[in-house]
Formats: sequence, structure tokens, C-alpha cells
Amino acid sequence: MALPNAYSQYSNSRVLTASPAELTLLLYEGAIKFGNIAIVKMEQKDIQGAHTNIVKVERIIDYLRETLDMKYPVAQDFENIYVYLSRRILDCMSSKNPADMEEVVMHLRSVRDNWKEVMKRAGSGNR
Repeated sequence: MALPNAYSQYSNSRVLTASPAELTLLLYEGAIKFGNIAIVKMEQKDIQGAHTNIVKVERIIDYLRETLDMKYPVAQDFENIYVYLSRRILDCMSSKNPADMEEVVMHLRSVRDNWKEVMKRAGSGNR
């Protein structure tokens, strides 16, 4: 029983001590994780489980959109990506087609990988 509690404490500590860039990375990682779970649930015909995880991805994308700082020109590029992903997530909700969520996850991985590269170049990932 102590192991799950230790992991929970580590996870909470990781979030509390993360920089804004690291928090964004954690959000991308979470969206990818929940997207992958949704794909598995769709393949298993677990409609409720798929829907629950699709909603989690949707909430993360919504949060990322809400926290964009539009004073930076690159924010509009992220806004465009998030709007597209939001539309595809709505498609996933209605279709429950794993291929739709696979596309969303593919784009999330690409954005995450680019974000990691930006962090590395900016030195944000190093403490």
C-alpha cells in the first residue's frame, strides 16, 4: 500500500516544483496518455471508458487554449493547432473511431516533441 502513496507524493511534488514550460510538457504527456487509453477503450468497445478519456483530452486542450498568452505571435500558431485538435476530438466523441483519436495523439506527440526541443534550446528543462 505504501508504493502507490509514494508515487502519488512524487507525482504531486513533480507538479508543484515544475516550471511553466515543464507543466506544459506534463499537460501534453497527460493528453497523449488519455488519448492512448481512449484508443484502447474504443478498440475494446468500452464506449463509456473511451468517452471518459476523450473528455480528459478535451479538457487538457481547452486548458492549453485558455492559458495562451496572445501577446506573443507564436500563440496564434498554438491556437490554430488547438482549435483543429478540438474539432477532431469532437469527431472522436461522436464516431468512437480509434483512427480519429490516433490522429489527435499523433499531432499531440508532434507538438510535445517540438515543445521539448524548444525547452532544450532555451534551457528550461535543466534545473
